Amino acid sequence: MNRRNAIKLGLLSLGFAAAASSRQASAQSNAGWTTLFDGKKLDNFDLIGDANWRIEDGAAVADKGNGFLVTKNTYTDFELRAEFWVGDDANSGVFIRCTDPKAVDGKNAYEVNIWDQRPEKDYATGAIVNVAKVDPMPVTVGKWSTYEITAKGDTFTVVLNGQKTVNGAKDGKLKSGRIALQHGLGNKNAAGVANDKGVVKFRKVEIKTL
Repeated sequence: MNRRNAIKLGLLSLGFAAAASSRQASAQSNAGWTTLFDGKKLDNFDLIGDANWRIEDGAAVADKGNGFLVTKNTYTDFELRAEFWVGDDANSGVFIRCTDPKAVDGKNAYEVNIWDQRPEKDYATGAIVNVAKVDPMPVTVGKWSTYEITAKGDTFTVVLNGQKTVNGAKDGKLKSGRIALQHGLGNKNAAGVANDKGVVKFRKVEIKTL
């Protein structure tokens, strides 16, 4: 084998090694994660309520009604990642450990809130309602954001766009349950009618059990 061919063979071997290393790193980075929503179908969820959920441009979208996308499976200890987008006055949230999948609310689930315009700001976006307050509240309206939620035993951590908004909050009343993505009613207008036109979008949603 001449020198030129030897060099070509060496470079080719390095290329194969680099590709294999990249695939291995990718596999390791995704190890243990299960995709709940990939932007194409909602097979992992049941729909409850009257929110008008549909898929548009790789996202689950709703802009009217009050309802949830509820996972078909139950989870106990986990890490959850979810990308979301909300319009002005949109009321949404990621509900975890939902014990009644047909009637999700803040009494039978933990609500990791998404509602910048919530009148009581202590439990607005970034908080776990009635469990862990948020200060300062992050702003999420009009842009894609990412929640990273960890539930382990009675301890909860929430990271929003890299900012830790809940740090090891404790509550042990709910041990296990479903996960639900919400489109809810917004603030009431002068006539006392709640706004239901805030746009809520979810895209890449994945979970890893602990």
